[in-house]
Amino acid sequence: MGIPEDLDNLDHSIQKLQVEWEKFFCGVERKPPEQLIRQVETLIRKYAYGEMRNNTERFRYQSLTSRYNTFNELWNKRMKAREEGRQPGLHGTKHVPAAESLGLPPTLESVSAAPRREIRFSRQEADPRSVRDLFELFVAARRASGESASVKMESFTKLIQQQTSRILSEKGARAVDFRVESRNGKVTLKAKPVT
Repeated sequence: MGIPEDLDNLDHSIQKLQVEWEKFFCGVERKPPEQLIRQVETLIRKYAYGEMRNNTERFRYQSLTSRYNTFNELWNKRMKAREEGRQPGLHGTKHVPAAESLGLPPTLESVSAAPRREIRFSRQEADPRSVRDLFELFVAARRASGESASVKMESFTKLIQQQTSRILSEKGARAVDFRVESRNGKVTLKAKPVT
């Protein structure tokens, strides 16, 4: 494989890793995605000390590596908090308001700390692997919130492709970010154009 193919593979693997970690933290998976971590780190090391003559490829490699390192640091913090029995929030340890600790409905403060998960689509025809990653993330979030996870992959794929195509053409965007959000125990899918 050449450098462009390896970089595409690295990009997809990082996205897949985000999904797998979220599934682990939501309780869908029992173990962290260690095999996928090894694959990503092997790809990163493959070009770490080599020389890339193409500036575009070098910039993309550095961006992907930086993105992975940022996520890896976040995952390690969340893992440490989990091992210590703390509930991680958006910026460290989550503050649990008294209402939640007593079993009362969540307050606005606790809702604003809801995690966000995002996957980018940049073509009219959505990449099937990215659609599957987003689907798995969506279903895992619904399960974690206690909602029904009976969502059909075919209808989900059709929805993503229609939304991506519509937003790219109407808004003149170069990509669309789909984000899975959890608020008040309800999981939703938000689309945002990237210009």
